[in-house]
Amino acid sequence: MTRPLKYLALLGYVVFLAFPLLWLLSTALKTPQEMAVLDPTWIPRRPTLANFADAFAEQDLLGAGLRSLVVAVATALITVALALPAAYALARFRGVAGRIAIGWVLVSQVFPVVLIIIPLFMVLRRLELVNTLAGLTLVHVTFVLPFALWMLRGYVRAVPRELEEAAAVDGAGRLRALAAVVAPLLAPGVVATLLFSFISSWNEFMFALVILKDPEVETLPLTLVRFVGPEGVARLGPLAAASLLATVPSLVFFAIIQRRLRSGLMAGAVKG
Repeated sequence: MTRPLKYLALLGYVVFLAFPLLWLLSTALKTPQEMAVLDPTWIPRRPTLANFADAFAEQDLLGAGLRSLVVAVATALITVALALPAAYALARFRGVAGRIAIGWVLVSQVFPVVLIIIPLFMVLRRLELVNTLAGLTLVHVTFVLPFALWMLRGYVRAVPRELEEAAAVDGAGRLRALAAVVAPLLAPGVVATLLFSFISSWNEFMFALVILKDPEVETLPLTLVRFVGPEGVARLGPLAAASLLATVPSLVFFAIIQRRLRSGLMAGAVKG
């Protein structure tokens, strides 16, 4: 395949991936009359920002976004703090127990959300964490931790053991070797895990729907549902505008760390 064809294929792939976001932007800039026509237009004839103003006027998008941000950031940080030492133990201490543990981690991902949501709700009710952001954060950590653990284990296994052995010769204990030698080399993997945990928590809807009951503690995915009326009729303009704004934090976060994420994925693929 020639270079122009490669670039053309790459451009087509990018357009294919970006199409939902571009269509969302187009809808958010259209007037209600233009959205009601049978023959939809790709580019708004008379672009307007009224839908964004209506979205902020109808719902507390800023408050819901801040609550989602708090939960997503807390979920990402707690997940990495728990997964990193556990992944190190599973990668370095091999044996029957380690294989059983990593097998159980993978099996836990098979269970559907609807199967585990009721037990988690009962646990939160006993802990008096229902309808709280702390309870939702705890559930999100429980949900993303197994995959984050499996993900970081691959990065740890890519770090040569000889580096730790050299640190041990210099008198460093295992914990110090982990903090001073292994952890800096795991920075790309940690960034990739942070991104995965953040986006998973930011976009999560089902757990939030069951756990959070009051509008004052709703996260952004729940607030977006409020643009759909009781009869299932959605106000497409404000909904599209609010949905577009909801994608901004994830895009910004990804743009900031994309270089480390790319190198982290390459490093994690060295060893499984």
